[in-house]
Amino acid sequence: MFGLVMKIAASFHMKANLFITGRKNIFQRAKDSIDPNKKLAWFHCASLGEFEQARPIIEAFKYQFSDYQVLVTFFSPSGYEVKKNYEHADHVFYLPIDSANNAKEWLDITNPTIVFFIKYEFWYHYFNEINERNIPLISASSIFREDQIFFKSFGQLQRSILKKVSHFFVQNNLSIELLNGIGIKNAALSGDTRFDRVYEISQQATGIPAAAAFANSKKTWVLGSVWEEDLEVFLPFINHNESDQKFIIALHEVTEAALIKLEKQLTKSFIRFSNANSSNVDECDVLLIDNVGMLSSLYQYGDFAFIGGAYGKGLHNILEAATFGLPIFFGNKKYKKFQEATDLIKLEAAFAIADYHELNGQFQNLNHEVASMIAQSYVKDHTGATNKIIDYCKTVLKS
Repeated sequence: MFGLVMKIAASFHMKANLFITGRKNIFQRAKDSIDPNKKLAWFHCASLGEFEQARPIIEAFKYQFSDYQVLVTFFSPSGYEVKKNYEHADHVFYLPIDSANNAKEWLDITNPTIVFFIKYEFWYHYFNEINERNIPLISASSIFREDQIFFKSFGQLQRSILKKVSHFFVQNNLSIELLNGIGIKNAALSGDTRFDRVYEISQQATGIPAAAAFANSKKTWVLGSVWEEDLEVFLPFINHNESDQKFIIALHEVTEAALIKLEKQLTKSFIRFSNANSSNVDECDVLLIDNVGMLSSLYQYGDFAFIGGAYGKGLHNILEAATFGLPIFFGNKKYKKFQEATDLIKLEAAFAIADYHELNGQFQNLNHEVASMIAQSYVKDHTGATNKIIDYCKTVLKS
């Protein structure tokens, strides 16, 4: 039924079309690509956010178990289309639709020695088939909440899926308590592997000369993955700003139309990154990022961050900013499912704000030095999840 719905939707929607076309002839393509005589580790991510959690595990696994092929699958086009050429994977595919026949054929072709499903990914037929074949199945960076169906009286089927997992590496103690409450004891507190990833980024950040010249020792905001709803709140802060602060803006969806609209709304001087160089950015107030892929490195030039998404579908990654010691602001609607957001709010290194006036008030009362130190320490103190997972793999794979 799901596949039929997607085929109909594909006629009208680009992402749905990618969802369908990306899975055409997938079994034959996988069969042609995968070496059946070589051991294989399979990592599955829903989309790009989960991939960032899988990435440190993949790269550590590849280093530790260099004789393995690495297979990465995605459910969503927004993950696959960005990472289909990921250099640390031997094979990258969409995940075939979850059905008994598909799961059997996929596992016949891939024949994994070990399988990792990231965060919220729990698929009935795949988990059944993996379990039937006695393949170690790891749920990594998973996190559970009391309101999820697994923990409801009518969630017996969903609980049966969880019981196919060999080991859970979860983000917090509440997840362990919830799993224990439904009879699942094979869970360990590891934390979120994204901490390892962002900490590594901060230690190996790529220099961006034009951004460095733009910031030029001025107090600089980095607006990361912002949507129109975020700009409605933050643009008055930019346009009414009378200090010498500067602003780097990275839109979540970089299109020419969105950039032109933003440029028309700005009353401060601006320049696009594609036109910027070390000699022409110093006098500009706003640097507009008109590409994708450099946001995580831009935070090194910031003093404060405003992260988008929390007024809409959900807060984007705040750890990339926190690891560089930036106090973080974001919308006050959809952030509570993100452990790091609630933690940093309690620590007074992050602030959920309703509107421009609250943003301005919180900023005026901010102790930047203390908040910066707390944010940076928070990330460093939560690293280590990847090593715990790799140590488990060594035991299971007897390496």
